[in-house]
Amino acid sequence: MGHIYLIRHGQASFGADDYDVLSPLGVQQAQITGQHLVDLGLRFDRCVSGDLLRQQDTAKHAMAQLKAAGLPAPELEIDPAFNEFDAFGVLDVLLPGIMTQEPEALNILKSASENPEEFQRIFDLVIARWISGTYDSPHIESWPAFVERVQSGLNRILDVASHQQNIAVFTSGGSITALLHVLTQIPTSEAFRLTWQIVNTSISQLTFSAREVTLTSFNNHAHLQLLKTPSLITYR
Repeated sequence: MGHIYLIRHGQASFGADDYDVLSPLGVQQAQITGQHLVDLGLRFDRCVSGDLLRQQDTAKHAMAQLKAAGLPAPELEIDPAFNEFDAFGVLDVLLPGIMTQEPEALNILKSASENPEEFQRIFDLVIARWISGTYDSPHIESWPAFVERVQSGLNRILDVASHQQNIAVFTSGGSITALLHVLTQIPTSEAFRLTWQIVNTSISQLTFSAREVTLTSFNNHAHLQLLKTPSLITYR
């Protein structure tokens, strides 16, 4: 059996001008994750990432820990299939549709870092519209198209994977959710409830044999919990 480790990126720069940059804490999370992989004695045959900066940099910081420990640190391969869905694009297109019932929605989004709970509430309303399929637009990737994209990335890995390989995939919460939906057939709405619980740099493990894939663990972040520093556990 082979193993695929789905590793969510470290904390991004939520509320900053460029979200797609690891925060200093995100860098620390990535380094801790790499040391955790060292402690487990894992030897990776491949390392794959989406092309988002936060995904690539998480991979680089983590793999640097393996290299420093003398363990194999494969060259990073880029596959945009593992990119996150365009949340900002979804908001731009679908937010106007809820403005009648939520007249303060735009102001809430602009001050997201000051009021994250209200931001999450508005974001949930928009995502519910997106995954429903009722409000599909040519200007944004639909939920089914997103799922198909992420699944195609997984299939490309499986097509060339050999028996007993260990493969690290650095990706995002939405991409992990899409694969969770595909592999377990959990309803989309339920899958997204789990999405908001996916911790930065958490590890979800898949076991595969040819094209048969099983989810064997989800959202494991023991490497952060064991440090007994609650501030290391973040969700954005």
